[in-house]
Amino acid sequence: MNIELNRDFTLNLLEKIINIPSPTGFCMHVIEYIKNISLESGYKFEKNKKGNGIIEIEGLDNSYCVGIPVHVDTLGAMVRSINSDGTLKFTSIGGNIFPTLDGEYCKIHTRNGQIYTGTMLSTSPSVHVFPDSKSKERNEENMVVRLDEVVKTKSDVQALNIANGDFISIEPKFTITSSGFIKSRYMDDKAGTVCALSLMELFNRLGTKPRHKVKIIISTYEEVGHGCSSIPGDIDELVGIDMGCVGLDLSCTEQDVSICPKDSSGPYDYDITTKLIKLAEKHEIGHAVDIYPMYGSDVSASLKGGNDIKGGLIGPGVHASHGMERTHIKGIENTIKLIYAYLTE
Repeated sequence: MNIELNRDFTLNLLEKIINIPSPTGFCMHVIEYIKNISLESGYKFEKNKKGNGIIEIEGLDNSYCVGIPVHVDTLGAMVRSINSDGTLKFTSIGGNIFPTLDGEYCKIHTRNGQIYTGTMLSTSPSVHVFPDSKSKERNEENMVVRLDEVVKTKSDVQALNIANGDFISIEPKFTITSSGFIKSRYMDDKAGTVCALSLMELFNRLGTKPRHKVKIIISTYEEVGHGCSSIPGDIDELVGIDMGCVGLDLSCTEQDVSICPKDSSGPYDYDITTKLIKLAEKHEIGHAVDIYPMYGSDVSASLKGGNDIKGGLIGPGVHASHGMERTHIKGIENTIKLIYAYLTE
């Protein structure tokens, strides 16, 4: 495919939205940032009642509408209770892999806008003190947040206006290597999100339009299963951009765009999946076709929500999902090329 992608735009935008905390239910800041990007690019933006953002791109024929769901909500946590020693007990938001959280820096976001820093730790955090420090299972019951404040009691913490129900975001540690790998938490699905948002820059720069009207849906509740359970009524089909799975018997690498014909919710639309595969083959786009047995998407949520649509699913290959994730710039670029071809041919 003879199109030149704006790598700087995509990577700069990815780093920016990765570093805006957005655990599920706390996405207002990243949605506001994306709203400003879309309006500056000349595209309509609106929010639905649950807080999902919707960007509209006019097509050559607006009688048919293709929706592109992506999600900016991430894994995270919430203050469950305050312990007597001034540490915080937390409850997980989404499917965290708890051993990867041990030792991670985090932020506590109070309801009045204050932000405090801390570290997620085992309740047996030192080998010099606790005989079970290495063997203790890392889970919600055995982990706490240690605040970076001089607190020794529950009342000390409450005096900081930290309370049950405050959101906790985890430091993503965004890094781009010289070999093109992008290491960070929350490639799922902020990598997919920038693939969709890069379409705005691409259409503007090339002076082109999609064949049909496009609505990019920025979902804010995907990690808990209902992000796109309700979608705008004019959407005829959804092509979701989420993370592609890497590992076991899957053929996808971090350099590929993954095309998923079936996940835990069942098969995706035959015609959409076939078209995606044929376009990838035609344009020699690095891709893989894989089944995801332990996976669901915003397209799945939309179908389960009773929306009369058909759906497909793609995404850049992501290694170690829900842990310390990694993808590659080629995987992101191959995803942008495939969705651009799908929308324009």
